[in-house]
Amino acid sequence: MFGTGLDPVQLGLVASFDRPAGNATGVYSFGTEVNPKRLELLREILPQPGLIAFLVGPENQATPEHLRQVETAAQAVGQPILVLYGRNEDEIEKAFATMAERQVRGLLYGPTTYFQVIADKLVALAARYHIPAIYEWPLFVEAGGLMSYNAKRGEGSRLAGDYAGRILKGAAPADLPVVQSTRFELVINLETAKTLGLTIPHTVLLRADEVIE
Repeated sequence: MFGTGLDPVQLGLVASFDRPAGNATGVYSFGTEVNPKRLELLREILPQPGLIAFLVGPENQATPEHLRQVETAAQAVGQPILVLYGRNEDEIEKAFATMAERQVRGLLYGPTTYFQVIADKLVALAARYHIPAIYEWPLFVEAGGLMSYNAKRGEGSRLAGDYAGRILKGAAPADLPVVQSTRFELVINLETAKTLGLTIPHTVLLRADEVIE
């Protein structure tokens, strides 16, 4: 396995990280656990406090946990959150119209493959409505999005490939501990920040792994 959205122990895929015990192992890239950090980073760059939207894509097994993580993190710091759904393009258009009506200050995208497929559209909508947004993967930032934060995807792929090779050579999955991602990457697009009239704090820039100018 590679990149499950929920803890594989909670899902029942493995007995524990150290001793999977069954016929499954692999790499667990943090999914729901990254949402609070994205919210924190978004709050750090906003010049004024205010309502932040959390846009949820097509629902899956991890959706309730994504919502719980974001709402709990927001409540802990007194951050008002507006949960909106973008399960198809029509819903996404309506969600952005609602954001404009409610004067949303920032946007947090929920993790979903669907959003990766329509990355250009999402980036264009955030630009049209002048809403600072934080995304799941660097591909959004490369397409003109403001910033992204997640586990480093390349590292997980390398580890998963290594495990696949070891299993093909006879290693038992039950004997291979589930590996957790330990490297994360923050990517920021300064050109987009300038267009939005944002000045990214120096403390945030220092933590960036890549800055697009």
